[in-house]
Amino acid sequence: MDRAQLADFLRRRREALLPSDVGFAAGVRRRTQGLRREEVALLAGMSTDYYSRLEQQRGSQPSEQMVAAIARALRLEPDERDHLYLLAGHQAPRRHGPSAAVGAATLRILDRLHDTPAVVISDLGETLAQNRLAVALLGEQTGYSGLARAFVWRWFVDPAARLIYPEADHGHHARVLVANLRAAAARRGGDPFVRELVASLTAASPEFVALWERHEVAVRRMDTKRIVHPELGVIELDCQGFVAESEAQRLLVYTATPGSRAAEQLETLARREGILTPGI
Repeated sequence: MDRAQLADFLRRRREALLPSDVGFAAGVRRRTQGLRREEVALLAGMSTDYYSRLEQQRGSQPSEQMVAAIARALRLEPDERDHLYLLAGHQAPRRHGPSAAVGAATLRILDRLHDTPAVVISDLGETLAQNRLAVALLGEQTGYSGLARAFVWRWFVDPAARLIYPEADHGHHARVLVANLRAAAARRGGDPFVRELVASLTAASPEFVALWERHEVAVRRMDTKRIVHPELGVIELDCQGFVAESEAQRLLVYTATPGSRAAEQLETLARREGILTPGI
């Protein structure tokens, strides 16, 4: 870990960003060039104190997950992201595959959907980025490692993963997840992560085996999803998928019919999170 170079790189990239680049209002009394440290920390999902220590050459080595979060927060291009990993003492992830970086253009779109839940996922169902309303709706989904990065793994191995959907919908989602994994496996050929994922699921879940043997193949691009929120109850939303810069990534956008109960629930959620203010 090169603390001096890491601190300099973080500061320069932070100062190069405009608030509008990440969906923040500029404000009439802003004196800081670029983003404030606390704004980067908020975008990265870490404490302001820890991020500040990194810029002051006093922080401990950030984990790979933290580096990925900082790269997203600073809207780094792939080469810049790889450089950040090296400065932090880690090997840069592969450009393709479940750990691939989200492009800056897609992140800008994500920022501008401030009143609409949106996430970027890999073709294996790994959540690569979420906007604030998506975190409020779905919970934080970007901090997993290993096989757990793939939602299909958590679905068949971790019962808590299913709590996000009503029990009556579990059969439908299980089929969709396995059919999507079939499509991704064919697209990726002999990808070692995919082979390990399928082998581990086969050993861990008879339900997965039964669905895998049906050999259904499909990429779901439009679906109606009922999300179980712990405070607001079931929220029924349309989920539309769009291909991002990489064919292995999709931008998922959750919308509600105007005037519907779901639209009111999303508005309530956005106000609770401070994304919308009263009167807007």
